[in-house]
Amino acid sequence: MSMLDEALAALAASGGAAVTTAAGTDAWTGLRDSLARWFGRGNPRRETSVLERLDQTGAELASVEADRAESVRAAYRAIWQTRIQDLLDDLDDAAERGRAAADLRALLARLSLPQAGVSADRGGVAVGGNLTVRAQDGSVAAAVVRGDVHVGRPEAARAEESQDRPTPPDASQG
Repeated sequence: MSMLDEALAALAASGGAAVTTAAGTDAWTGLRDSLARWFGRGNPRRETSVLERLDQTGAELASVEADRAESVRAAYRAIWQTRIQDLLDDLDDAAERGRAAADLRALLARLSLPQAGVSADRGGVAVGGNLTVRAQDGSVAAAVVRGDVHVGRPEAARAEESQDRPTPPDASQG
């Protein structure tokens, strides 16, 4: 696979991810319309066909049961990645392929998509940033961690503690 082919495959993957990330969000209508025009390439019938497929994708993603959501999203990511890759591959002229790729990159760059990758099962809490879990006054705090963990007290808590009471000994002091 050449560098160009790899770049186009990565672009197609980004397009497939954009479809499943935007579905059900405020970004959906903009992506749906822009992507249909991109696929249509000036052919209204082809644009309408893509709009119907995008509507079907959006409806399926909106109605899928929570326990199947990720597998359905993965399937649609792959479907749209393949559709985008096929369109790019079917363009005979290298210059036309380059213009189509540039247009798709610009389309994707204009989108304001929600961040993907953070999700929780029913009853869980998903955090895409920092989370502080604190137990005070004999209470209990618990969390399940999947990912990196950085242990330490926040600066504000340390400053507050140093004003109120002496710093407790660290674990090496017993």
